[in-house]
Amino acid sequence: MPTDNYDAIIVGGSWAGLSAAMQLARARRRVLIVDAGRPRNRFARTSHGFLGQDGRTPAAILEAACAQVLAYPTVELRRDEATHAAAGDGAFEVALASGGGARARRLVLATGIVDELPDIPGLRERWGTSVLHCPYCHGYEVADGRLGVLAVGESSLHQALLLPDWSADVVLFTNGTFDPSDAQRDALAARGARIEPRLVAGLVGDGSALAGVRLRGPDGAADGGEVVPLDALFTASRTRMASPLAEQLGCAFDDGPFGPVIRTDAKKETTVPGVYAAGDAARVPHNATWASADGVTAGVYAHQSLALA
Repeated sequence: MPTDNYDAIIVGGSWAGLSAAMQLARARRRVLIVDAGRPRNRFARTSHGFLGQDGRTPAAILEAACAQVLAYPTVELRRDEATHAAAGDGAFEVALASGGGARARRLVLATGIVDELPDIPGLRERWGTSVLHCPYCHGYEVADGRLGVLAVGESSLHQALLLPDWSADVVLFTNGTFDPSDAQRDALAARGARIEPRLVAGLVGDGSALAGVRLRGPDGAADGGEVVPLDALFTASRTRMASPLAEQLGCAFDDGPFGPVIRTDAKKETTVPGVYAAGDAARVPHNATWASADGVTAGVYAHQSLALA
């Protein structure tokens, strides 16, 4: 049984979790951060679009942020995995993979999500370097290059319509996921993007660099098909919760465009009173700034719920 008691336990020590912890720490509350060390953006070389941190590595940003939060004497960090959470007697108990656990009056879930990538040879090893998910995060760095969009469904049309602002050479690989309507084809043509309807066999290039997308041959063979030269490929992933805690606690979920999303109100409180959620697990769309902002919201209102209870 847990023996350590806190005002709040924050599960997840990335953008959202550390931002929530900062607010609670500055309110002089005793806070435990539990972090397994697997941030979603660990595959990216650099982080962009986060004011004041643009161009730094995600690891460097988190290291500095963690040091700032831990400078507050009421904050503790455990490099561990939270495996189970339950409510009882007006508090929440969290079990840890290493054994033991902790108890707190409030719980903030900043547990993140896991990307489930399209099953295309050569894609996974280039994820975060030359295979990208967000033009706002990475488009500037590949601007004026040969850019592609690997469709995972009709929603990928949105990426293909945006990317011509970064390059005049954009191709949408529909890859059998959908057949664009006449209106969609006209919209792509008006933006200068072209459509490649043939099936994708795999990605080619040295190391994590991308040289092109190999198409399947006329007989469906995976080798010997034409290679469409590319410098970067954008695609969307399906997502799933990185942690079972929200489900264990009975939090409600909404169906997001790419996977489930923990339902929260304007205060980032879930449908379970006393449980807050922030970051990619509890919003769409995703980026570091939004995750951090939602963490601030969750931390502030978690504190207010303690102070005004």
